[in-house]
Amino acid sequence: MQLSAAPYEERLTAPRSWWLISFLAGLSLALIVLPFGTLPMLVGLVGGTAAAAVVASSYGSIRIRVVGDLLIAGEAKIPVRALGEAHVMDQEEARAWRTHKADTRAFLLLRAYIPTALRVEVTDPEDPTPYLYLSTREPERLAEAIKTAKAAV
Repeated sequence: MQLSAAPYEERLTAPRSWWLISFLAGLSLALIVLPFGTLPMLVGLVGGTAAAAVVASSYGSIRIRVVGDLLIAGEAKIPVRALGEAHVMDQEEARAWRTHKADTRAFLLLRAYIPTALRVEVTDPEDPTPYLYLSTREPERLAEAIKTAKAAV
């Protein structure tokens, strides 16, 4: 496996507002256990904030990478030779493709807090997946990395 000339890696991290929500969840738990005393309140604040932060972090730890001849999107590993044309989508087009234009057979890596996306055709005749929908903050760079990796194969 050769490394592509333009490697690409992106982590789809949770937005900053989710960290505030994590703190507010901890604060809510602290207020719930406040009648039991100060120590349970502090444990509730720290424990609730930590638990909510773990959930936000795990949801926001998805990565999209182009490494060698593979596109790795979350847990999916797709050889670039099985991919066709990549379509960069703006906010409105991305919304349409994740709602009324969506195909139930498609592979969707959705993050609602990321407005732009890339739709990549799947050309493998053995694969029933018609396309990949990848939420990404840099769809042009991802499309270029896929194109470069396909050319190197």
